[in-house]
Amino acid sequence: MKVSAVQIKPIAGDIPANTAKHLKCIELALAQGANLVFFPELSLTGYEPHLAKSLATDKHDHRLDVFRQYSDAHKIIIGAGLPISGEAKVQIGMVWFTPDAPRRDYAKQRLHEDEFPFFSARNGQLVLELAEHKLAPAICFESLQPKHAADVSVLGVDIYLASVAKPARGMARAVEHYPAIARRHGMHVIMANSIGPCDNFVSVGQSAIWGNHGELLARMDTASEGVITLDTAVNGTGIVYLASR
Repeated sequence: MKVSAVQIKPIAGDIPANTAKHLKCIELALAQGANLVFFPELSLTGYEPHLAKSLATDKHDHRLDVFRQYSDAHKIIIGAGLPISGEAKVQIGMVWFTPDAPRRDYAKQRLHEDEFPFFSARNGQLVLELAEHKLAPAICFESLQPKHAADVSVLGVDIYLASVAKPARGMARAVEHYPAIARRHGMHVIMANSIGPCDNFVSVGQSAIWGNHGELLARMDTASEGVITLDTAVNGTGIVYLASR
């Protein structure tokens, strides 16, 4: 099985333009034989808390139909990030497209204190099943909380999908934390980070894959858009960049 994480530079608030970027990267993942591809935190809008309320939508938004079409046509699972309308405040969400199945969404369960004015958390963990594997999405701050990884490990998850938007300081913590939880729980960790301006910081890429013993298998650079892929059959990886980098 092959799992791809995308490193992308979102355009703030521009869902159509970001959708076009997503499709290019999905094509790269398909060329690598990916069975699942996922994107950074709030990838379809950029990480822009001040814009989130005006951009919030739900999994049935017709602008997302193209992802359903790609999923069905190519038999690939796709996870893309966007703000989701909640009962109180907006939620930091991901919509997941599985071939020939209803759309599902997942929202961040643990928020950073800076997010409290803009977002609300949602309880409930999504677990994806593919071949003999169980995969769990984790969105940025919650993926750095040891309890989150421990909780999904109890559910039998062996591949941890960290969808993030991290500056240099956050990345320094992440590259220590992710291999530690990989070793502790015996699961692969795949991180998709964005690049470029996000709210009041700059996201620094370095999307990466750690093996289930905590070893770093591959890491992208700090400035290029592209795809990093894990092949679980051989514990091998590959990186492909967009030609326009």
